[in-house]
Amino acid sequence: MMTDPIADMLTRIRNANAIERPAVEMPATKLKVAIAQVLKDEGFILEHQVGRYVTDPEGREVFEPGASLSEPKAVLRVYLKYGPEGEKVIRHISRVSKPGRRIYRGKAELTKVLDGLGISVVSTSQGVMSDRQARKKGLGGEVLCYVW
Repeated sequence: MMTDPIADMLTRIRNANAIERPAVEMPATKLKVAIAQVLKDEGFILEHQVGRYVTDPEGREVFEPGASLSEPKAVLRVYLKYGPEGEKVIRHISRVSKPGRRIYRGKAELTKVLDGLGISVVSTSQGVMSDRQARKKGLGGEVLCYVW
């Protein structure tokens, strides 16, 4: 049993980014897909897909995109982004709110990360969004992670 699937997701992204892999895979959940969507909207990753592995006629397991999150063994594949010289777009990614200590911020307490160069991913009553979107909509919520 996994205690903190969000921390696992961020660690997989951090490790894949460290060795400059083009993509990373993890078990898919609605929250992980929402976090990946925020990272894509903010320009930290190229793309994300939900899919599953199927066996082709030759007996190999092949990733098939387009699977539903309700399917068993659904996989989230995140395509990482690198600059033209191979520089990493994600320089830092860390978990803020943890199962043992939840961190909540109101709309006035959501501060800019690295003077606006980074983002914090916030789970609000209207869904998962970046701190910029939350401030724009006047929402607060649980701060899931920081990315820059």
